[in-house]
Amino acid sequence: METAAATPSTTAPRTPGTHGGYERLLAACRSHAPIRMAAAHPCSAEALEAVLEARLQGLIVPVLVGPPARMQALAQESGLDIAGLDIVATEHSHASADAAVALVRSGGASGIIKGSLHSDELLHAVLDRSAGLRTERRVSHAFVLDVPSYPRPLMITDAAVNIYPTLADKRDIVQNAIDLAHAIGIAEPRVAILSAVETVNPDIRSTLDAAALCKMADRGQITGGLLDGPLAFDNAVSAEAARIKQIRSDVAGRADILVVPDLEAGNMLVKQLTLFAGADSAGIVLGARVPIVFGSRADSARNRLASVALGVLLAHRRAPLA
Repeated sequence: METAAATPSTTAPRTPGTHGGYERLLAACRSHAPIRMAAAHPCSAEALEAVLEARLQGLIVPVLVGPPARMQALAQESGLDIAGLDIVATEHSHASADAAVALVRSGGASGIIKGSLHSDELLHAVLDRSAGLRTERRVSHAFVLDVPSYPRPLMITDAAVNIYPTLADKRDIVQNAIDLAHAIGIAEPRVAILSAVETVNPDIRSTLDAAALCKMADRGQITGGLLDGPLAFDNAVSAEAARIKQIRSDVAGRADILVVPDLEAGNMLVKQLTLFAGADSAGIVLGARVPIVFGSRADSARNRLASVALGVLLAHRRAPLA
């Protein structure tokens, strides 16, 4: 099982020019009925508050999965009200992860929100071969960012779950991201497969993977999006950079999705955009039977709510994977 990396927080000030992606996410959710989501071990003030805020916004009907006495004491200390909420009692975080997955398998929830347990604990339960939520797809993670200087939502994948993905893994990573893009209203997302250069170089594996992924799309092995690569980051998001380098592409300069070579590159890119560019970020795990909302203890309340909104839209959009 791959190791999940921490989700970055937003600490840089917002700058003029943001395109309102956060507000549009919440507005899109309000056209749907709230869904039942299992909150796995919400045993920190931040995690519990995020669940209750999502309920207040009409996004979810939460089921709290964790030690009842601990959650009730936490709510009282934090001035939060959990009266009337459904609770599945567990003794510790490992049990909370297993119980949240079991609740989904029984039809009692349509998604999972990670609380204050470690990412690996929840992923271990999700990926269990006999009792988990596996599908034929590789599980992957996507960030959706609202970058003030970029004119559209920008998705980056995978920056949190798959460390060094193979070509087969990347096929699933791309398809998962395209499906999420459809859920948030992007009919034909433009997918840029990133590398350090924009030409195929046998010495740089990511350029070979990019070329293969584009041919997979040509042959119908990846559907629903428009792929191009390899592309360097500047060529993917800057039409002027693409023009100067004479790159003729319907993706270059206008990417909706950036597919990074590996987790290290993606994690650094996301953190740079959040810390230096003031981007809002939301994160979600894809490829399981239901959406799994992943957050970090360092996430702002705004980012946590945006992540839940992604889960709600995806749950309403897609049919369960086999």
